[in-house]
Amino acid sequence: MEDLRLSPLKLGSFKSSLSGRSTPRGSPTLRKVHSGRTPRREGKGSGGAVQWFRSNRLLYWLLLITLWTYLGFYVQSRWAHDDDNKVEFLRFGGKLREDVLHVEQNKRRDLVADESSLAVVDNTNIVHLGVNKRMHVTLAKKEDSTSRRSVSPRRRTRKASRSSRTRIRSTQKVRKVMETKELDEQDQELPNINVTYGKLFGPFGSLEDRILEWSPQKRSGTCDRKSDFKRLVWSRRFVLLFHELSMTGAPISMMELASELLSCGATVYAVVLSRRGGLLQELTRRRIKVVEDKGELSFKTAMKADLVIAGSAVCASWIDQYMDHHPAGGSQIAWWVMENRREYFDRAKPVLDRVKLLIFLSEVQSKQWLTWCEEDHIKLRSQPVIVPLSVNDELAFVAGVSSSLNTPTLTQEIMKEKRQKLRESVRTEFGLTDKDMLVMSLSSINPGKGQLLLLESVALALEREQTQEQVAKRNQSKIIKNLNGIRKEKISLSARHRLRGASRKMKITSPAVDNHPSVLSATGRRKLLLSDNVTQKQDLKLLLGSVGSKSNKVAYVKEMLSFLSNNGNLSNSVLWTPATTRVASLYSAADVYVTNSQGVGETFGRVTIEAMAYGLPVLGTDAGGTKEIVEHNVTGLLHPVGRAGNKVLAQNLLFLLRNPSTRLQLGSQGREIVEKMYMKQHMYKRFVDVLVKCMRP
Repeated sequence: MEDLRLSPLKLGSFKSSLSGRSTPRGSPTLRKVHSGRTPRREGKGSGGAVQWFRSNRLLYWLLLITLWTYLGFYVQSRWAHDDDNKVEFLRFGGKLREDVLHVEQNKRRDLVADESSLAVVDNTNIVHLGVNKRMHVTLAKKEDSTSRRSVSPRRRTRKASRSSRTRIRSTQKVRKVMETKELDEQDQELPNINVTYGKLFGPFGSLEDRILEWSPQKRSGTCDRKSDFKRLVWSRRFVLLFHELSMTGAPISMMELASELLSCGATVYAVVLSRRGGLLQELTRRRIKVVEDKGELSFKTAMKADLVIAGSAVCASWIDQYMDHHPAGGSQIAWWVMENRREYFDRAKPVLDRVKLLIFLSEVQSKQWLTWCEEDHIKLRSQPVIVPLSVNDELAFVAGVSSSLNTPTLTQEIMKEKRQKLRESVRTEFGLTDKDMLVMSLSSINPGKGQLLLLESVALALEREQTQEQVAKRNQSKIIKNLNGIRKEKISLSARHRLRGASRKMKITSPAVDNHPSVLSATGRRKLLLSDNVTQKQDLKLLLGSVGSKSNKVAYVKEMLSFLSNNGNLSNSVLWTPATTRVASLYSAADVYVTNSQGVGETFGRVTIEAMAYGLPVLGTDAGGTKEIVEHNVTGLLHPVGRAGNKVLAQNLLFLLRNPSTRLQLGSQGREIVEKMYMKQHMYKRFVDVLVKCMRP
């Protein structure tokens, strides 16, 4: 009876299950009906996970949305901060338009060319980047070849036509970019060879290492462990903002500040707005971390820092963008302005009242900027601080000035002896004698520095010197003729008394002999004049730098070379040297330094105090920070700006050429002032005020 009652149930259950209308497949009834059959395979180990995901679809979709959001943020951040990988992101999905690929390849060819041209500057990082860029282009070509096979012939022809048009446009753009680069870069149009400049010498870094038996690579930190500066910066984070990496005053000063912070136990990051110049290798050698970009990543790095120090008025655009992302960021920015021209003020004035503190280099610069702020009704958040630059330890060490690099085996006296050997070796390379006066001017070559006016002054001085030599020769010839006439007259007088007696003759002969010394003394005087003219003969030589600097103005350099070609004698007196940070040998070889900055003058003049540290008298313009540093007739001689100052500068050059003792006296006075006011400890003592006012507690 039980079996008869169960059979209809089994049959109904089986039929309903076949029809698929009532019993679910996973129900206990279905499993019971099919218990006599072979078990069905529902999955290979992952069926349970799949069913779990299907039953929890909300979690599934949340996970999918999270992954998609992360991928989107990742792609966007890489796109914004890594231009080298844009080709990879453009081919997202397996397809990449041929025209886009071609444009990117053209860009990469330019980048590879740029990096290869900079390989001399940085033999580690830049060459490595160039290899990576070539790898990216090759991979893009290989991966895209598979996707092109599936493209129809019609689409292929359309893409070919688009790529040809894009190729023309891209080549035109590349030409325009190259033309603009040639205007900025010195090396493209003016090769750094003797054919271009006539006489090009240096750099002398290897010569310095050999003679001094010391190199900057041997330095192991110069921080004064007992100073307030070290106490304030220890274990703090700093971001230093470089507007470029040229070998000029502002970037070099910021680099040395970064080195000092590192040696005192701080963490330092460098944000570089333009990598134009040759300091990247030096930053790497000093272990200064350079932030990869100047956008989001640099903003995030700055937000985590205790203090941001901007090193130029050109940094205004970055400061403005940073405060747009982080409105409270102005309270942690100290702006070290190193320019003193109106165009730089106009660029910086939108954000001058938003930063915490302004730092200036000189009293003249501070007064000028405060006057401009009053005219434009700009109210600063705090009173500016004046922090003059200083002579770094390396140059002071070679100059024989007391520094933190001195050791018992390398005392000041020993370094003075080594510097004298270095001077002799470099002057031998230049082809100079001990009597020649080498006048030097090291700076970027542009109209604001006044190198062309300096050439005109040197030409005028040489012309006056030649004129005076000709006058001196004519005077000497007249003197010789007069002496010869006097001698003949004395001989004729002696002949008149020849008829006198023997005794009388002997008595007269003795006066004749007595008169001979007077004749001989006149002849001796003539020989003395001639020999004196030979021994006192000195040549004036001019050494100009910095050849190859990215801050040079090519048109201005060409104008100078044209002026030299039109004055053949002047070109024999002009020497050139490339841009370099190893300038101790040049200061050691020089006798006089000239800073001929025009307009409002030099903001401060870092090279001025460096030359004074080496005992060189300074001939500078009576403007800007130069007149604060150089005291007229005490440490140097001043002259007016413009062409009106050419005659005065020429007179000053001739005066120092004829008075070597005066050169030494002016130079020794300047060295004493540098030791009292412009050494490293003086600058960082003033920097303590900046840290106290700006840095987070």
